[in-house]
Amino acid sequence: MSPTRRISFTFGALFLITFVTSILALWLYQPILDDPVGYIAGAGHDNRIFVGVVLELLLIISNIGTALVPYPLLKRQNETLALGYVAARIVECTFILIGILAVLTVVTLQQENAGPNEGTIAYTLAALKDWTFLLGPGWVVGWGNGLILGYLMYRSGLVPRWLAILGLVGGPLIILSGTLVMFASDHPGGMLRTLQGLATIPEFIWELGLGIYATVWGFRPSRILSGDPGYVGGARTG
Repeated sequence: MSPTRRISFTFGALFLITFVTSILALWLYQPILDDPVGYIAGAGHDNRIFVGVVLELLLIISNIGTALVPYPLLKRQNETLALGYVAARIVECTFILIGILAVLTVVTLQQENAGPNEGTIAYTLAALKDWTFLLGPGWVVGWGNGLILGYLMYRSGLVPRWLAILGLVGGPLIILSGTLVMFASDHPGGMLRTLQGLATIPEFIWELGLGIYATVWGFRPSRILSGDPGYVGGARTG
């Protein structure tokens, strides 16, 4: 396996890991997110929540990996944007980490008696987790995975351009829908949240397709893979 193929395989595999870990973690968190007050009042499902936390910690690692692994190649297309993609992933992971802490704090409330206001506290922490999802995976991703990575992949030609266009379309849709939900303070079950879910479809296909393509077929031939030190940003220099 060539160095470039190792990069593409690792990059794609990490993207697929982000899918598995994020979807499973969200499902495991449902007892808290659906009824935080009932969770702390009942027996709880602590082990289930802890598994979700471990999955999200793996999500953080794989998220950052999807930006660091291709960086040596993407910086030859545009170093500023390649670094911007790394920064966007770190910001996204910061929101995810805050959400993890909120969920773990609800578990602590279930285990310990926090007084008569613990129900209010649990509801507030569940709302905090919901906001971290909106602002991280539901907004920052539109800039990082959608616009920045989509543009880098489109310009470099490392993947089919029709696939990269999905990112360039999906990114703005996520940003716009997330912004509308934020200003409307829409309830998790409200109409805008439903529209937001529909708006994520192009981004979902883009990221899943990117992970599968890079893992199975690898990157397409591109000038940035030539090793030519004079090639930067789509043209020769010097």
